[in-house]
Amino acid sequence: MDRAAIVEANFRKRLTTGDLPDGNVPAAGLSPEDAVSLYRSQVLCRALDLESRDMQRAGEGFYTIGSSGHEGMAAVAHALRSTDPAFLHYRDGAFQIARAAQVPGQSPTWDMLLSFACSVEDPISGGRHKVLGSKALNIPPQTSTIASHLPKAVGAAYSIGLAKRNPPEHRAYPEDAIVLCAFGDASANHSTAQGAINTAGWTAYQKVPLPLLFVCEDNGIGISVKTPEGWIAANFSARPGLTYFHADGLDLYDTSRVAAEAAAFVRERKRPAVLHLRTVRLYGHAGADVPTTYLSKAEVERDEADDPLLHSARLLHQSGALSLEDALQIYDETRARVSAVAAEVIKRPRLQTADQVMASLIPPARSVAPSNGPTAEARAAAFGPELALQSEPQPMSKLLNWALTDLMLAHPDVICMGEDVGRKGGVYGVTQRLMQRFGADRVIDTLLDEQSILGLGIGLAQNGFTPIPEIQFLAYLHNAEDQLRGEAATLPFFSQGQFTNPMVVRIAGLGYQKGFGGHFHNDNSVAVLRDIPGLILACPSNGADAVGMLRECVRLAREEQRLVVFLEPIALYPMRDLMPGDGGWVAPYPALGDRVSLGEVGVHGTGTDLAIVSFANGYHLSRQAALQLEADGVSTRVIDLRWLNPLPQAALLAAVAGADRVLIVDETRATGGLSEALMACLAEATDLPVSRLAAEDSFIATGPAYGATMPSVESILAAARAALS
Repeated sequence: MDRAAIVEANFRKRLTTGDLPDGNVPAAGLSPEDAVSLYRSQVLCRALDLESRDMQRAGEGFYTIGSSGHEGMAAVAHALRSTDPAFLHYRDGAFQIARAAQVPGQSPTWDMLLSFACSVEDPISGGRHKVLGSKALNIPPQTSTIASHLPKAVGAAYSIGLAKRNPPEHRAYPEDAIVLCAFGDASANHSTAQGAINTAGWTAYQKVPLPLLFVCEDNGIGISVKTPEGWIAANFSARPGLTYFHADGLDLYDTSRVAAEAAAFVRERKRPAVLHLRTVRLYGHAGADVPTTYLSKAEVERDEADDPLLHSARLLHQSGALSLEDALQIYDETRARVSAVAAEVIKRPRLQTADQVMASLIPPARSVAPSNGPTAEARAAAFGPELALQSEPQPMSKLLNWALTDLMLAHPDVICMGEDVGRKGGVYGVTQRLMQRFGADRVIDTLLDEQSILGLGIGLAQNGFTPIPEIQFLAYLHNAEDQLRGEAATLPFFSQGQFTNPMVVRIAGLGYQKGFGGHFHNDNSVAVLRDIPGLILACPSNGADAVGMLRECVRLAREEQRLVVFLEPIALYPMRDLMPGDGGWVAPYPALGDRVSLGEVGVHGTGTDLAIVSFANGYHLSRQAALQLEADGVSTRVIDLRWLNPLPQAALLAAVAGADRVLIVDETRATGGLSEALMACLAEATDLPVSRLAAEDSFIATGPAYGATMPSVESILAAARAALS
């Protein structure tokens, strides 16, 4: 049976007869005018849910998750300011509607219906998805990815205090703002949520300011799996560093009172809190979900009898703010108005082409204050005796350290963070002395949780900083990659570039470390990074390029608001030689203005017999192989891709032009590695004979076989000679 129709019929009948659910008397603190306004927001939220279902049945609306039963979030919105950033649960339509009432000029009915209809005029996603969100209301879009928004909420809360001490040029949040982060009781069990909540407590336990209000909306079920009774209270009421509040989300007055107390606590104490809000879920989970397939009819009817709108009507009637007749009239008028607006909305244009869909993958550029770079005085103070060494050849790790120092001197908004980056200076010394040079506010030692590290970066980015989070090893990214895919990369896509996550994620990775780590510290899998639309993946092969590319990556983040991953080949950090003892892989520190532009490849040699295309360790090995090939009379050129996503196709094709044949040397795996895309690119655009040498589809071993599954000088020579024959 149609549970939505049953709930609506019961609402009308019970208001007409005065048969209302029992509950507490109205608590003090909510004026009659505010109470009626919040009831209107709740009713509008319900009407939009019902209209969404009608639109779907008519083929004019699309998949959505409703907010019915969670209308108490309107009172939470009332307790906050419109300038407080809000990372919402997907059932928080009432929150957005109530916040819209706080900001002049908003039209939540029209805007949300445009979203339901997937119209290009939807002001948040432009028709790409039904999401809650609004730039004007400080609500970044939130899709249904479970709990992925909690880490960035922690980062955003941390950014408020940091921005007070070190204001970035594009600061977005007021000094006294608090961050709201809402999620469901089922989402609370997700490892991402648990990690973020732990990070918040870990931070607050050390008395670090973190103005963050978690709201757990507890309707007692996750799709079809029930939450154990009392579990949420037990989980949150005694967490170190977190203060626990509880309110009945069915009671507009109680929720308003407790939410105001919780918000005041967070704002005044700069400490995180959890508001545990009782809710119910009406109609089932989403779409065509039928709750009676996994719940008894009695259980479904019990929740329906606790309809929040019935409780609100009762409370308003008891307080004298609104009669039952007027409450029903507001409901009927709202339903009619929403239906009338929907009839117009479905006529609005929708996305049609791939270009339209993809238009927001790349965020818009922004203006930044010009920088002349660090002054000579600042550099002398930061580098000390090392300044004199910059004209001498140095390996990649040292050059990267100096590049990070200069970038942080030039741009006060650049913040480094990660496990062991501060006091230790990183596992490989790349961030040595940065904390001494810039302090703990700008070089942040984090706890051991990659999701929290990336979430911190995402949250800082949304408040105007340029974060450089470090993931200690490439293999460590895999348990946190959804922070890049599900949050950072999708944010501009679902907000038409109104919200962005500009940052540069430094990751040490790839293979060829001798006798250390095996598959967990030597990881040659980059498929997940190349599969994220809009993400730039940079990978240098030598120290001079690493400096120029890192400078370009920071420029891309600061000026073009891009999400960048800077993959640093660990085995090349200390590399000094091309051939034993020749010092061919070290370089002086590049001049401050030198950059390697996005899409610019490196080419060594002009030979026409064979062009070898590679990157990182593969480029180093290919250069060694090329020396032997040249000695055998084979004229070669070796091309360093540098940029692995998007592939620098135009520059690559120009680099191989005039060569007789091409060999691709790929240290990533044959399946899912870079060579597949390179083969396709060259096959589609040229008539050249192309062959490839790629790593085996295998993890990497520790010990003498550390390089057995990947290209070597010997295997490159064999592949080259086979291609030449």
